[in-house]
Amino acid sequence: MNNLSLSVFMPVIISFLISVVFCPILIPFLRKLKFGQTEREEGPQSHLKKNGTPTMGGLVILASILLTSLIYIGKFTEILPVLFMTLGFGLIGFLDDYIKVVKKRSLGLTPLQKMALQFVVTGVFIYYYFKIAGLDTSIKIPFVSGDGFVMPTWLFIIFVFIVVLGTVNGVNFTDGLDGLASGVTVIVATFFTIAALSLNPSMTPITGAVVGSLLGFLLFNTYPARVFMGDTGSLALGGFVSSTALMLHMPLFIVIIGLIYLVEVLSVILQVGYFKLTHGKRIFKMAPIHHHFELCGYSETQVVAAFSIVTALLCLVGIMAL
Repeated sequence: MNNLSLSVFMPVIISFLISVVFCPILIPFLRKLKFGQTEREEGPQSHLKKNGTPTMGGLVILASILLTSLIYIGKFTEILPVLFMTLGFGLIGFLDDYIKVVKKRSLGLTPLQKMALQFVVTGVFIYYYFKIAGLDTSIKIPFVSGDGFVMPTWLFIIFVFIVVLGTVNGVNFTDGLDGLASGVTVIVATFFTIAALSLNPSMTPITGAVVGSLLGFLLFNTYPARVFMGDTGSLALGGFVSSTALMLHMPLFIVIIGLIYLVEVLSVILQVGYFKLTHGKRIFKMAPIHHHFELCGYSETQVVAAFSIVTALLCLVGIMAL
């Protein structure tokens, strides 16, 4: 077996098997602990039947990625900052889920607490990026050959915070339908695996691990979902997407391959802003935008399929833009 197979295909298989084995173990455990989802009364009425479905399934995703990465991290040290961001944001999500589910505080962490923790994790990543990894501030421009342009350090640091926090919250908003966030992100992770083969093959063990973990998780997360990833999973995936893009010097590609994340965030911002400006009027029937399509008559599976297909097509565009 050559090095390409070991660094790409094996992480996918290993992580997939871990995910498939752990899900049937974790789901009954979460049910026993009554770690169930509580759907919002103001949300789509069709979602009320999901009350009690186990959440915090993101623990399986994290375990699969961590255990697989530990096999390769000795030889592929470049995956360490991405693993840190994935686990770091996953921990923030876990704390948020734990407070919601166990402490019965519906809002979880306060916005200030969540923002402070996200700043700390991102700050540690930036320190590693410059001081340990010794990477520069070059950014690859889509459809433009060459190394891209180099940002001033101070501007790059601000840019990193915007990229990370925007992406993390985008993935979090996308996690609203059975299999949506996991389905979209497994395609994005596949894109990163392909891109890493030409840009930095040392990154492929962790991108492959994410692909495998999500493929296994999707067996239990597609409609009707037997488990939800919760903020534990969605924040972790946001940390993975943003940090991988930064380590590959391609954060601008998130606008292309992660357009669904961006649209989800913008739909919420526009809805809230317009609601306040007009004292009660709305642009969408409900935000994030996947709920708008639901209320327009599309089923969950139709929306998830459409968003996944759009992401796949955009990732093909991203590959052409390399």
